[in-house]
Parts: sequence; C-alpha cells; structure tokens
Amino acid sequence: MLKPALLALGLALGLAGCAATWETAYEQLDPAQTAGWRVAAVEVAVPETLTTSETNSYIPDFDIVWHGEPAGDRRAQVAAILKEGIEKGAGGLNGKTRVRIVATVSQFHAITPVVRERLQDSGVHNIQYTVQVFEARSGAALSQPQLIKAEFPALVGRAADEAEAKGLTQRVQIVNQIAAVTQNWLGRGADPRGSFQRRGR
Repeated sequence: MLKPALLALGLALGLAGCAATWETAYEQLDPAQTAGWRVAAVEVAVPETLTTSETNSYIPDFDIVWHGEPAGDRRAQVAAILKEGIEKGAGGLNGKTRVRIVATVSQFHAITPVVRERLQDSGVHNIQYTVQVFEARSGAALSQPQLIKAEFPALVGRAADEAEAKGLTQRVQIVNQIAAVTQNWLGRGADPRGSFQRRGR
C-alpha cells in the first residue's frame, strides 16, 4: 500500500499532464448604462441537474465541489457565496433605475482538502455562471444573458495556511473574486480578466 506522500507525488505527476488553460472572462457592460442602475435584488439559481459530491479526492468529476464550509446543503452554500459576491461587487451602483441581477450557476468546483494539504502548484477554483440584468419593476431585460468565467488559482499548502490565518478562507477568497469580476463586468474598478495555466480540475 502506497504511503500518503508517495501517493500524492504520483498523483501530482499524473496531474502534470492535465495542465490546462483557465480564465477569468466576460464581456464588460456599457459603463454609461450601468451608471444609471441601483441593485434592488440579486437572485441566484443552482439547478438540481448539477452534480455534487462530498468525495475528498484529487480530481472529483462533479459540477459542484465545495468543502470550504461544514457539511450541509452545498447548493444553498454555493448560492449564498455567489449572491454575496455579486452584491459586494454591485454595491457601488447609485443610479435611479432599480435592477435585479439574476445568476445561474453552471460550475462551482473548488479544491478539495486533500489537494489543499498534499499538492503544490496545483488546484483551481473553477467557477462559472450565467448572469443577466432586469429592470426591477417591469421585468424588462436590460442585458443579454452572459456566461462569466471567474476561475482563479487556488492557494494550497503553506500559502493556504497563511491566508487562513489572516481570515482569507476559501470562502472569502471566492467571494472577493466574484465581487471583483462583478464590479468590472458592470464597468467599474480594476479589470481582473486574463488566463493562466495550472494543473487542476
């Protein structure tokens, strides 16, 4: 039976062949339009068709993989994370038109504890969702539905430990990423878009 360290090494070497290109990508909305908005509500849907699992493995092949909070309703936890991030990113809108932002999760694949503990230079928070803006009162669509990729490298090992010691848990990091993406998608703040290569799922 392989020792844990040897098993981790073997899996890390195996994952080396699985390096992929990941990205934070979306089409920014017109700042002249969004400047007139004020967010009245954020709604997040997590379809029941998305697969989920509590399996703590190196490359679990599921749509929802989330171990950053105590065991519970993972769909509800994921919806709350996305809602908090979007609300935070849209918080600076002070226009007169009240809008509703509706998001639907298509992928929320964070790293597992075993990846965080045993691998280095591996692991991606693979977060994707479709988002659309509606006028709150009439329900009229103010934007087209758009797929947003909010993928970013996960912290593992000592870097993860140091971040958590400062209060930057996986949940906080993901909320902050979604907030930064939302803010710039709405035409404000620094642009976080870009791609990177990293072993992960």
